Amino acid sequence: MREPIESYHTDDVLLLQQIEQGSKHAFNVLYEKYWEKAYSEAYKRLKDADQAKDIVQEIFTHIWLKKESLHINNLPAYLNVAVRNKVFKLIEKQKLIHPFFDILEDMPATHQQADNNLLWKEFLTSYEALLDALPPKRQIIFRLHFQNDLPTKDIAAKLGVTRKTVQNQLGKAIEKLKVSLLPFLILLIFLLQDID
Repeated sequence: MREPIESYHTDDVLLLQQIEQGSKHAFNVLYEKYWEKAYSEAYKRLKDADQAKDIVQEIFTHIWLKKESLHINNLPAYLNVAVRNKVFKLIEKQKLIHPFFDILEDMPATHQQADNNLLWKEFLTSYEALLDALPPKRQIIFRLHFQNDLPTKDIAAKLGVTRKTVQNQLGKAIEKLKVSLLPFLILLIFLLQDID
């Protein structure tokens, strides 16, 4: 039989007090109790297991590092807000990094009708030429991520490099393509909207 909610809340308060005094055992108990719930919340919003795990890890690390000054009254509510805020920040950050690819993914279906359109062909030719001009490892990482949909963790394992290296290489590739192709792509989308 499930314990009443008040009992859960009392347990949390006691555990948080012990954590505030530096109890690693209390922290581990709380972590075990809430990790899955926090992970589910993050995953539900992101649909990416690695990013969801990273977010939850960051939140619990923050709770431990700031244990003496946080004074959390309601842990489930705190975790909900923390997960939501981290997810929003991550999405915003990704939008800043990947606007070029958001535009590509959101291309109207009419681009199929525009296959004969010289501008579209020119864009794809420029895109491929820029990809081919990237350093070999950067090009491989970019294609594995954006064309094969592999997460950065899998690419790192496949290539025998750190995940941070993969993310840095992706960032550099994106920057290069964005600077070179974004103005061209915006013009293309503007013209394609009139094809219907």
